[in-house]
Amino acid sequence: MASRIGSWYPSSRESVNPADPNLAFLRGQVAGIILGTIFLFIGIASCVVAAVRRRGQVQILVWFGLFSGLYGARMLAQSPLALAVLPQSTWSSRPYVNNIVAYLIIVPGALFWLEFTQGLLRRFVQITIAAGSLIGIAGVVSLFVAGPSNAFMFYNHALAICYLLVIGAVLVVPRLSLRFLTFSSPVLTVGILVFAAAALYINVGGLLDLEPDLVVEQFALALFIFSLGYVSADKVFRDERRLLAIQSELEIAREIQNSILPTGVPDLKNLSIAAAYHPMTAVAGDFYEFIPVDQYRAGFLVADVSGHGVPAALIASMIKVAVQSAAASAQDPAEVLRILNRILSGQLRGQFVTAAYLWIDTEAHKARYAAAGHPPLLSWRAAGNELTRIESNGLPLGVAGNSDYAACDVPLASADRFLLYTDGVIEPENAAGEPFGDCRLEQVVRSNHACSPSELSRRLLAEVRNWQPASAPQQDDITLIVIDVL
Repeated sequence: MASRIGSWYPSSRESVNPADPNLAFLRGQVAGIILGTIFLFIGIASCVVAAVRRRGQVQILVWFGLFSGLYGARMLAQSPLALAVLPQSTWSSRPYVNNIVAYLIIVPGALFWLEFTQGLLRRFVQITIAAGSLIGIAGVVSLFVAGPSNAFMFYNHALAICYLLVIGAVLVVPRLSLRFLTFSSPVLTVGILVFAAAALYINVGGLLDLEPDLVVEQFALALFIFSLGYVSADKVFRDERRLLAIQSELEIAREIQNSILPTGVPDLKNLSIAAAYHPMTAVAGDFYEFIPVDQYRAGFLVADVSGHGVPAALIASMIKVAVQSAAASAQDPAEVLRILNRILSGQLRGQFVTAAYLWIDTEAHKARYAAAGHPPLLSWRAAGNELTRIESNGLPLGVAGNSDYAACDVPLASADRFLLYTDGVIEPENAAGEPFGDCRLEQVVRSNHACSPSELSRRLLAEVRNWQPASAPQQDDITLIVIDVL
């Protein structure tokens, strides 16, 4: 190879003969080197972009990048001129690179197509990926065990021909395209059909041990890489626009949900109140509400919708409307839950709501409590420095329309404290999978009984956050209300 490259180079006294076969040989190599370098660069750049983005459906960029990069590496390895600039010790790797790429190139190509297929065609592509992987592994192992050979290349060519014929047929027949493809583009169709024709020509030539015309492969591959790059970029940008639209809608939903929550705590005589609401995502299924009747009497509701996100948030909005219907019975916790249950039953599509409702009358020094499948109310009795759990549970709301609920009387005295909360406080897990739990919650409440409601809320939330791994996202919606009797 070196002698061939060196023999054509003219001295300064010689004229260049355009018909010189050596010059024609080098001209043929230049296109391969340029395209190979471009494809390799595009492949690396595509994979880097996918790694940097890390959101949306960027895997299509990875498959495109691997396909383009492998083809670029193969074209450079096939060029004697490209190898001439490398140390001679690397020349022996040329057949290995050619064979490895030939065996593996079908896998990222099929994985790319997997992003656009459905039904039986998707199953066919999955089978092609599995078969191509097995043939590739066998071929590469054989390559390093027995040296450069074409032991499994026949099966590789046969699989590629079968795959290209099926894909080509689906693209050519509009009815099949509509049935088996999730996305279609004239640019992609033209690029694939041209490449499929050239690839069939090359693979059939491989089966017949014929040397293919590199110009045909280079032209078809350039058109194909362009079409794949166009479609990959278009799909990523469409996904990006869709993601931005979803984020905008979620932001609107968050603003709407915040509008249904209390803007502050009620100003009631003999009560000091603090509330905290921390959704896991932009919108949440937790809900809380105050139902003040006058300066001495008010109801406090905390609810937790099963699930997360938009569906749970919609149900939380329904609870807001239902609470307005129950406001006339605010002094009767059991009746409030019965009304909420009747309104929500049959409307939740398999979901349910847990809820706890506390009624406080500081003028009469009375409190009553009822719950529907909710974590217990915590009551701190200042007189005896005692923390007790108060449970008066019925079925979660929305499970059965005729469910009944019972209320219980709760002791009420000056310096007492109540804590209503959702299970997002006690269910977060640490790195070992251990939940925060009721015992730790009670320990935090006991050790901070002398601080203000807002300070207890802040410290409790900090304890829950510190319990979880630092890199872990919030595991559930968190809502709590702290009420001090003055």
